[in-house]
Amino acid sequence: MKSKTKKPSPKTGAKRAPARKPLAKDAIAMLKADHDKVDGMFKKYEKLKSAGDKAKLAHEICKELIVHTELEEQIFYPACSTAGVEEDMLDEAQVEHDGAKVMIVELLGKPSTDEYYDAKVKVLSEYIKHHVKEEEEPGKGLFAKARKAKVDVDGLGEQMAAKKEQLVAKYDPEHLPKPAFKSFHAAIKANTGRDDDNAADPANDLTVLGEPRPWMKAKIARAGK
Repeated sequence: MKSKTKKPSPKTGAKRAPARKPLAKDAIAMLKADHDKVDGMFKKYEKLKSAGDKAKLAHEICKELIVHTELEEQIFYPACSTAGVEEDMLDEAQVEHDGAKVMIVELLGKPSTDEYYDAKVKVLSEYIKHHVKEEEEPGKGLFAKARKAKVDVDGLGEQMAAKKEQLVAKYDPEHLPKPAFKSFHAAIKANTGRDDDNAADPANDLTVLGEPRPWMKAKIARAGK
């Protein structure tokens, strides 16, 4: 009778190699993933009925957008500018960010039972769709221009991933800071006489920010019906 060959027992106390972190996406892939995630969250919001569920998801959306805009404004847009991407395009992107921040401030400052709460979420979603289209448009959008200008999207991706991890851990959806305005600074100062970016709460006095674009007026009117 043949004796069974014993399999060597695994060594006890052997150290396992540390798990490798997944490689960071390039900056543009990362920003596109953010766009897709927020689009899905807006679609989910439309199906909700409970005021509590709506408020919770709306604050989550605001958190995603605040983190996303900070990444673009602090890292991606400056890199695009340095690489020679058209300043007019970057300026328009910043103004669109600040326009979205008006609605974010409104949603953070009002209960979900507010008469226009759903309409504001809808308008914010349409505003973001417009902004995403301008960034992602093949050949003409900001992302295409960034690639053409040879922006180091891989290096930026690592930098943005690290920054995003910090911001996500830092921001509590229930206690979000009001987003800082950049392109509306002069208008706020002119109307209030104060010099800080958040001198006036734009949610309380939208005339500080001037007239919205015609396409935005139409969307606000439709969403409010």
